[in-house]
Amino acid sequence: EVQLVEFGGGLVQPGGSLRLSCATSGFTFGVSAMSWVRQAPGKGPEWLSTIAIYTGDTNTADPVKGRFTISVDSAKSTLYLQMNSLKFEDTAVYYCAKRIGTSPYRLHEYWGQGTQVTVKS
Repeated sequence: EVQLVEFGGGLVQPGGSLRLSCATSGFTFGVSAMSWVRQAPGKGPEWLSTIAIYTGDTNTADPVKGRFTISVDSAKSTLYLQMNSLKFEDTAVYYCAKRIGTSPYRLHEYWGQGTQVTVKS
């Protein structure tokens, strides 16, 4: 059974940093492609970043490029999202997701339960 469990969210002031983690199990982490996606109140899901774990190649959405960094610890089968210079508009529920198969371009097939990030002064 595939499991994705996010943690690390919380309340942070503008300009602050957080690191989200996503602990995974139930699939071969090292040959998968994983993403972070967020959903702000009243808005649809917004893709943030994907990493093809077997190549290390990453792709990041323009609104967060330069501020958010996706990474992995393959030994721990854990995905991370380092978020710096946080803004009010980064307030959202953040989800990790696994793409179908090994490609970084396919749809997401599994999702975590989400972790809330609130940016507030």
